Amino acid sequence: MDNIILKADNIVKTFTNHKALDNVSIEVPRGKVYGLLGPNGAGKTTLIRIINHITAPDAGIVTFNGHQLTAADVANIGYLPEERGLYKKMKVGDQAIFFARLKGLSKQEATRSLKEWFERLEISSWWDRKVEELSKGMAQKVQFIVTVLHRPELLIFDEPFSGFDPINANVLKREILNLRDQGATVIFSTHNMASVEELCDNISLINKSHNILTGSVRELRREFSDNSFEFSFLGEQSRLTEALQPLTREMTPNGIDRDGFLSVSLKLHSGDDLREAISRANQAVDLRTFRQVLPSMDEIFIRSVEMFNQNNPQQA
Repeated sequence: MDNIILKADNIVKTFTNHKALDNVSIEVPRGKVYGLLGPNGAGKTTLIRIINHITAPDAGIVTFNGHQLTAADVANIGYLPEERGLYKKMKVGDQAIFFARLKGLSKQEATRSLKEWFERLEISSWWDRKVEELSKGMAQKVQFIVTVLHRPELLIFDEPFSGFDPINANVLKREILNLRDQGATVIFSTHNMASVEELCDNISLINKSHNILTGSVRELRREFSDNSFEFSFLGEQSRLTEALQPLTREMTPNGIDRDGFLSVSLKLHSGDDLREAISRANQAVDLRTFRQVLPSMDEIFIRSVEMFNQNNPQQA
């Protein structure tokens, strides 16, 4: 089976005088969590709506499971939009069963599965309460459950953590990873870089209607590495500084680390200098640990946007 579950090739979409997507392409690997990153208004939600067959592209093709996406494929996609709506006067359980029935589940099957999910997300006591009594986060849990209940191949979440406190956000993250581990493919749109590092296997960064960066999170962090390392040691810092000075372009003392050793952050002129740096450090002090410090997704995001703006001044 093809490892790519969904492809979007050269998607263009214009609204009046605004080009929301300008030749955007993505490839989503099967069984992975794929992040669509970017600031509000970048074009992420427009791309998601095209994938969900809610709107059509002006140009380009979306392929799902090896064939051009059709309206029938939407049955295999679970979509949780950023702007969510529930019928306020209905009871929570009745509302959830209603949506589950729309997705093809029998009332008996829907009730059984929903009860399990409600217990799992600790909202069982709300089954007979009215939707209008729910907090934003509680309502979001209900809609998350309804989105995943029919076990679609592809799940799409648009800003899934908005409205959640940190504890419930972590609950949702855990469930997303569980769904991935059970074989689902997940696309989620966010501007929260911390969530990306915790969840995503692959990402695309959308900025001002363009896809400016695509790849696996692990590979991108290594690609954007600036040869930063952290050394922990016993001894005199001045001796270490003197020994490493020819190999470094920057060195910053960090004080005492959690293991009680002195620590410094340093940037080598080249990654090829690491072996020599370790050798020199061992001669100057008692080197205890060293580790590479990879850039955060937040740093990669900022640097990518800056490079894009420099190369496309008309877009800045």
